[in-house]
Amino acid sequence: MLSVVREWFGFGQAANGHSHAHGSHGHSHGVHDEGGHGHTHGVVDPSIASSARGIWAIKWSFVILAITAVLQLIVVFYSGSVALLADTIHNVGDAATAIPLWIAFSLVRRPATKTFNYGLGRVEDYAGLVIVLIILFSALVAGYEAIDRLINPQPMTQILAVAIAGVVGFIGNEAVAVFRIRVGREMNSAALIADGYHARTDGLTSLAVVLGAFGVWMGFPLADPIIGLLITIAIFGIVWQSARAVITRSLDGVEPGISEEITHAAEHVPGIDRVVDVKARWLGHKLHTDIVISVDPLKSLSEANAIAASLRRELQAHLPSLGNATVQFDDYGIEPAGAAHDHGHGHHHAPDPFRVDCEIATGLLEIIDTPRGERMRFAVATHAPGLKVTVEIKRDHGLEVLPLVASPDDHHALQSLKAPAEPHEFDAVLKLTSDRGNVDLPFRMEEPEGHHH
Repeated sequence: MLSVVREWFGFGQAANGHSHAHGSHGHSHGVHDEGGHGHTHGVVDPSIASSARGIWAIKWSFVILAITAVLQLIVVFYSGSVALLADTIHNVGDAATAIPLWIAFSLVRRPATKTFNYGLGRVEDYAGLVIVLIILFSALVAGYEAIDRLINPQPMTQILAVAIAGVVGFIGNEAVAVFRIRVGREMNSAALIADGYHARTDGLTSLAVVLGAFGVWMGFPLADPIIGLLITIAIFGIVWQSARAVITRSLDGVEPGISEEITHAAEHVPGIDRVVDVKARWLGHKLHTDIVISVDPLKSLSEANAIAASLRRELQAHLPSLGNATVQFDDYGIEPAGAAHDHGHGHHHAPDPFRVDCEIATGLLEIIDTPRGERMRFAVATHAPGLKVTVEIKRDHGLEVLPLVASPDDHHALQSLKAPAEPHEFDAVLKLTSDRGNVDLPFRMEEPEGHHH
């Protein structure tokens, strides 16, 4: 019997989240599951919003709870029951969860503009905050009515109707619970299953209204305002939890498990040496992340781009609500800022760039200033597969060899790991290697008049 009750409330195997295999490894996508799914009014779990089936489930849940709240509100008007008023507010809060989702989906479809470069996904957070404020105001009203009824007792009418309305509230929440759990299991969505069990727990709040009506019928008129006050306290707890979630998200806060999940995804991508930095934030129900990775600096531009593309696919598999992933390459191994000027020379004026146009690659080779000092940089316009680039500079003491690797801040460019030695006036050869063959392009760089060393 106890096991049946535990499973009915979601403490059994059915509500423990989900996991599945991806490729050759198994993992859980439940980054929100740490400590269980929290239910917050005005904030829709993005794992539910990531599919049309999940959105459909939320919409029908809204319809069922809205009908339940309307029926209860009619009885509140005729009976004056404070407990039923508080439970109605509670059910309205549950139904209102879907409102920011609908608002966001209607606005997110609008294209980004010059003013709103990231679109209007943030509207969902503000809609959630408005809903939290409305529920807070309603809870204050319900609390005031309950306290006033305790101080100034008044007879409650339509006791049977109040009891029936409480049962209706229980049936409405149970219908939503069964619906969400069933669809959640079809979708393999731990979030929707957890929401279903939460709705089942909310049904007990409605049954408390029945208990209050029974107390009044037994000759204890204060039972109704006492139950109303207890439900109001529960609503204040919901307001606190929801406000914290909405404000955290609007301030670009994310669940702690998300960063770990992003790092975990990168571990499954061959070619990534380590994850240097991870940042993530929500825009509406979509997650946007910036990740800096270290790869072998001798890899070609096409190889580095392939690693970045693989990482994006892996992130999408681990985080279904992912909207955009910006992948940057770390320039580990590059000498510290200022080291480029340790040759005893001051800042120079850059030589004219060398334009490259051959069957292997086209682009512009130049010396640029970066936060870490001067670098030889090849901005690639087009290139053959497997492109590798090396600059060999003829010096009095021999050759200065500068391999160019993927730039940390521009995946369409290759950049040297260190600065070319002074002077920046020299004869050199640009060596291009690809799957199509090899090409050596001699060139000369000369500093402008007045800047010779």
